[in-house]
Amino acid sequence: MTMPANDIDWHVLEDAAKQAMQRAYAPYSKFPVGAAALTEDGRIVSGCNVENASYGLTLCAECALVGQLHMTGGGRIAAFYCVDGQGNILMPCGRCRQLLYEFRAPGMQLMTTQGIKTMDQVLPDAFGPENLEETT
Repeated sequence: MTMPANDIDWHVLEDAAKQAMQRAYAPYSKFPVGAAALTEDGRIVSGCNVENASYGLTLCAECALVGQLHMTGGGRIAAFYCVDGQGNILMPCGRCRQLLYEFRAPGMQLMTTQGIKTMDQVLPDAFGPENLEETT
């Protein structure tokens, strides 16, 4: 079920993303990121980036958010908002778009630098669980 954009309180998601960004651990890049999402059942989950001296082991804000999603009951993401260290809207990279796609609700919406878009608009023709064949 798609949640209409006007039913989403984008200001609440923005505030949650900014609060998450303030908890980021970014001593190497100095680029803190915060993300927040609204689940289908009305919960708000969030995450921040957590860097590591071995750069490849850095966790992005979207990874932390998905971890919190599962730690707090699972479900699907209906709306998503991400900010940089200045509180500006930040688009997820391709890897993170794929991660969000995996946990999207039908019609998931994202706040983008060009306004509200659906997951299908920011990751068209995506590969997901529905593309895997049953092995049993």
